[in-house]
Amino acid sequence: MAEQEQSNNPYNICSWRPISECNDCSIAGSLKCRYNSGDLLHFLGTFISFMFPAVIGMVLSGFGWYLLGWVGLAVIFFGFWEIRILCSHCPYYAEKGFTLHCIANYGCPKFWKYRPEPINTSEKIQLLLGFALLGGYPFPFLILGEQFIFLLLTAWALMMFFWTLRKYTCSKCVNFSCLLNRVPKEVVDEYLKRNPLMRDALERNGW
Repeated sequence: MAEQEQSNNPYNICSWRPISECNDCSIAGSLKCRYNSGDLLHFLGTFISFMFPAVIGMVLSGFGWYLLGWVGLAVIFFGFWEIRILCSHCPYYAEKGFTLHCIANYGCPKFWKYRPEPINTSEKIQLLLGFALLGGYPFPFLILGEQFIFLLLTAWALMMFFWTLRKYTCSKCVNFSCLLNRVPKEVVDEYLKRNPLMRDALERNGW
């Protein structure tokens, strides 16, 4: 089993080494550095909680068909765009194979190679734009349809999604250069000590 795990780890990232190596890790539990289905379900649950009132409100507004545009945008963003600008920098992406196994975009295709260097300014701007488009999509339809109760519910759920994301995921996320990341520097430094390829790539780019 250990040999199989190592063969899936061409960049020698500790998150993909045998789990037995976590026993002597001084930051064990401080990061979400290994795939956990509970973390994935938590992320999906909070996002669905935002979508639920928005979908109901759009249907009641008579704009139900426009949900197809939202679905299409979500597929493009989560399946292709975000994968390129955000996920390809993440240690989860370093696993060998065509499919991403992580705590947010599980199952998405990996069309690009792993890039351990930090996210650049253009990618950060694109990420903000993607969040704005995806998160803001239902609001014009809810306003035009005068579904103000569902407008408030959707706005509240969106705020709670990002608050929960920041508090419980971004505070332990191993994609350190993401603009939402909140991992303490001492924890980042310790993780990078165990992953020289990541450390060198970050340092070469002014980290």
